[in-house]
Amino acid sequence: MEAKQNISLTRAEEDIMKILWQLEKGFVKDILEHFNEPKPAYNTVSTIIRILETKGYVDHTPYGKTHQYYPLISQADYTNAYSKNFLSNHFNNSFHKMVSFFASSENVDVSELEQTLEIMRKQIEKQKNGLK
Repeated sequence: MEAKQNISLTRAEEDIMKILWQLEKGFVKDILEHFNEPKPAYNTVSTIIRILETKGYVDHTPYGKTHQYYPLISQADYTNAYSKNFLSNHFNNSFHKMVSFFASSENVDVSELEQTLEIMRKQIEKQKNGLK
């Protein structure tokens, strides 16, 4: 089963996925243990996990009346798909427009801009040299 493209996760779904990525597999009670207080209800977490299964992000192994859940998509693959969707929906697939938008933000300090520029310079060199 493959996660359906263009189906974004809610905040609650993403919170559960982050826990599952960390655990690699777990029962609802294991997932609940990783929430801060006040923890969501057991039934709430169980319902959200079933929704994640429907969306193709999670599957399970049955053990009697309980299920052990595991992610079907890696965190890196989700982040990549989410980033592409974000770029498409908000910046017309233009990396340049996105970087310009954030670089001109009042919340970005000079140090962060310099670090970003250094990362981009290194990536430019790698690509020029045929590396990824």
